[in-house]
Amino acid sequence: MIELIFVGTGGGRFAMITQKRRTGGIRIFSERSNIHLDPGPGALTHSIEMGLDPQKIDAILVSHSHPDHSNDAEVLIEAMGHGGKEKRGLLAAAHSVLFGNDACEQSISKYHQGLPEKVVDARAGTRFEIGDLEVEATRAQHSDPDTIGFRFRTGNYGDFAYTSDSGYFEGIERFYEGVRLLLLCVLRPSARPWKGHMTTDDALRILEVARPEVSVLTHFGMEMIFKSKMEAELLEKRVGMPVKAAVDGMRIAMGEEIEVKAPGKQMDLSQLGSRF
Repeated sequence: MIELIFVGTGGGRFAMITQKRRTGGIRIFSERSNIHLDPGPGALTHSIEMGLDPQKIDAILVSHSHPDHSNDAEVLIEAMGHGGKEKRGLLAAAHSVLFGNDACEQSISKYHQGLPEKVVDARAGTRFEIGDLEVEATRAQHSDPDTIGFRFRTGNYGDFAYTSDSGYFEGIERFYEGVRLLLLCVLRPSARPWKGHMTTDDALRILEVARPEVSVLTHFGMEMIFKSKMEAELLEKRVGMPVKAAVDGMRIAMGEEIEVKAPGKQMDLSQLGSRF
């Protein structure tokens, strides 16, 4: 079984600086993987509060260099290496995160890049393995031009994916066709566009083609925070498939079926082994 836990569901400047929704990213568990995806501000402290030991992480994925996605990456790298005592784990990050570009400076220092056992300079099309998962970086279109999303191939349980921040562009749907579970970063509600980000109108265009078994909206800006449940319900009616609005602490179990659980309804992670 694959487990996903939303450490935070906020995104954008004002959600980040007000913490109206947490910005801690997503924790992903499989039988042989313990991953933190896009560890923004609060990833470390909220992980600990939720009982998710950061020292048991064995991979960190960062989609781009903006702080709401990358701020806590360095401290989680230190946790992954048990305070720098061990050279362990994998860091896979967009090129800008590691080296910077014309729009952004690098957001993980050279020192911290030297701590993991392996570092992947992830660009669209890059493939790598984390335990029992095969991961492919997908194309995005954002103000950080090196931004990527991620598609995860699990073998027995099919694929799931995460769009990261991206505006809609022609062909984005093909990166997510055939996934069972799709996590869409939707900053704004319908008819409230913002360059480089998605609205629910953009999400609709993707879902009509990709047709995932279950879709989850996350990474909400301030306007979307207060409308996310209603926007998800409207999308669900339009596409005729389950569409959920993520909330902080929500959990998803992906096995033969996909089950979404509200915060506080604890899942039994013991089956994944003591290292988790």
